[in-house]
Amino acid sequence: MTPLQKRILEAVKRRPHTLRDLQNNLQVDNSQLRNTVTAMVATGLLSARDGRYVPGLATLENTAAPQAIPCTLVKLAARFGFASRDDGTGDIFIPGRALHGAMPQDKILVKLFDRPRVEGSAEGEVTEVVTPHNSFAGTLTVTEDGRLAVEPDGCRDVHIILQKDGANGAQLGDKVGALLTSRGNRHADHRAAVTQRFGSAEFASECAKAILYGRDVRQDFPPEVLQEAAAYDNAAIDPSEAAHRMDLRGLPIFTIDSAETKDIDDAISLMKLQEGGYELGVHIADVSHYVRPGSAMDEEAFERATSIYYADKVIPMLPTQLSNGICSLNEGTDRLAFSCLMRLDEAGNIHSYQFVKTVIRSRVKGVYKEINALLDGTAAEEVRRKYADVLPQLPVMQELYEKRLELRRARGGMEIESDEAKLVMDEQSRCVDVIKRTRGVSECMIEEFMLLANQCAANAGRTHHVPFVYRVHEAPDEERMEKLRETLKACGLNVHFQGKTPTQLELSALLDETRDQPIRIPIHTGILRSMQKARYSPEPLGHFGLVLKDYAHFTSPIRRYPDLAIHRILTDMLVGQPHERLVTNYTDFATRTCEQSSRQEVAAVRIERDVEDCYKAEYMHSHLGEVYTGTISGITPRGVFVALENTVEGFIPAAQLCKGEPTVTEGVRLYDPLTGRHWMLGDPIKIKVTAADVPLGRIDFDFIPM
Repeated sequence: MTPLQKRILEAVKRRPHTLRDLQNNLQVDNSQLRNTVTAMVATGLLSARDGRYVPGLATLENTAAPQAIPCTLVKLAARFGFASRDDGTGDIFIPGRALHGAMPQDKILVKLFDRPRVEGSAEGEVTEVVTPHNSFAGTLTVTEDGRLAVEPDGCRDVHIILQKDGANGAQLGDKVGALLTSRGNRHADHRAAVTQRFGSAEFASECAKAILYGRDVRQDFPPEVLQEAAAYDNAAIDPSEAAHRMDLRGLPIFTIDSAETKDIDDAISLMKLQEGGYELGVHIADVSHYVRPGSAMDEEAFERATSIYYADKVIPMLPTQLSNGICSLNEGTDRLAFSCLMRLDEAGNIHSYQFVKTVIRSRVKGVYKEINALLDGTAAEEVRRKYADVLPQLPVMQELYEKRLELRRARGGMEIESDEAKLVMDEQSRCVDVIKRTRGVSECMIEEFMLLANQCAANAGRTHHVPFVYRVHEAPDEERMEKLRETLKACGLNVHFQGKTPTQLELSALLDETRDQPIRIPIHTGILRSMQKARYSPEPLGHFGLVLKDYAHFTSPIRRYPDLAIHRILTDMLVGQPHERLVTNYTDFATRTCEQSSRQEVAAVRIERDVEDCYKAEYMHSHLGEVYTGTISGITPRGVFVALENTVEGFIPAAQLCKGEPTVTEGVRLYDPLTGRHWMLGDPIKIKVTAADVPLGRIDFDFIPM
């Protein structure tokens, strides 16, 4: 805060001041004063009331500091909002009157109410906006009294009034980027101006651009990053570097990815040993050789922390000269790699491993669909010819995978079913179809082999006691387990666990027992909700879901910064850096990487989900009036969510289902006391598509009695 800002705040804390009052009291240049006051209003340091300035929400004294909870506002509607606790322990419901003008992505402090309206829920009030987030995206609309306003994305019926001449040429219905030019203590008191126009809100591609703008996603790389990346335009590996590495170009190494993948960062090789057992090689692009500490590319990669994938596009963590070029393990091209070479016994258990810097040459760009056809014997002859160099490895890969799958099941590794969608786009980037993704044997094989390399990387970090970046998944707490028990009871199951927290074997058995039953969806959903969120941690806390003591992310350094960080640490271990130097160089680095990567991962998942919802709504808009049979996928007091076979989800209001006031049991059953009818997660239900709101990513259904 500047000295002038401090003087202004001291003045308005004593009493409200007009601009003239401030000019007379502070005796400063009028232009400087106006600019400073305008900036302070925009950032929430000041609020304007009837021409007088008072302390803004960002400067209010926090009278309950010990009880204030640092949060981020993640959801805003006309009469309520939700704040996500920064420590990841859950969301807090904020009634409209208690929001005090807080906006999505604001960093806020929240004080919990002693007596929430719903017993056991977390409900509170915004006491301070610590870091205002003044840019947002939305749709240009008009209020009931005829004023131009922007409805922020995801904030239904919230209208931020535009200042005079604030439309800047945008038309009604346009997707726009906007900036708060002044903040009040209510959303109705805020004022904004349009800073960017994207196009019609009817198109999901324009909505996607707006979402990225509203989340401050940088789609272009800074000039200094592009300058560094330009050195790798059409680059080949350095022969002198290759000469110092283990040369594996003679091995039948190959990649397996989806057909459209361009950033290929993992390859495999597998041999069955004469003495029994297997030698598995997982070969990962040596990104850390090119992205050096302190470089502009490294700093940008740290800030992004992850690539963002949506529809048919990607916002890469690294420039394309690396992600699609020198670091991509392209077919028939020499590449520098960081290889994990593992020996496994006849049963598939890891016997030993080593990490080594290598040079490789992929024999073929494998495609999941083609590999699956080769494994099940349905591949055409031309496909068999394509894979001639690696064909003998495929049955051995399947054999090892099946043994690894047995081991995973024996230790209780959980297989929670979830549906993923594939969006089919036309040449204008319009969504013309939504298809449920299916996973074949090859997808599962690659996942298991990558998991093995990740396990070895974490083991190397833990056993050598060096600073590291672990992927952790902690055991559920007792509160979550109690909710799971209530869910199981609501499903009619009287399950007894041996301890307060069920073991992975117990949960895995429950998943398997209900996999083909009608109650599969509520059981799998309930168990998923009971889990903690996976995150990155500098401490080796293990992975509850995978039932592994050691787990990290090593296999995707092109698109995830934690993997790049691990490569850097393991590289220094390989060259014999003293333990003390490793501790000095990487302790703070590992902690910062875990915090930033966990934060950015959550943000990226939200962006990908919200953008996907827009594209699904765009697709369903051309199917209005059509009738489908779906499955109840979510239950709230307001109504039920219904998922169609293609993963599209829509909402049916409770008023269409119930004549009386509905009651909800543990989020799995909706009951109408007047008619005695009830609906449960997983029940089939017939619907008609009635509305598809593209900018909101919302689809509405009507209930049709079967």
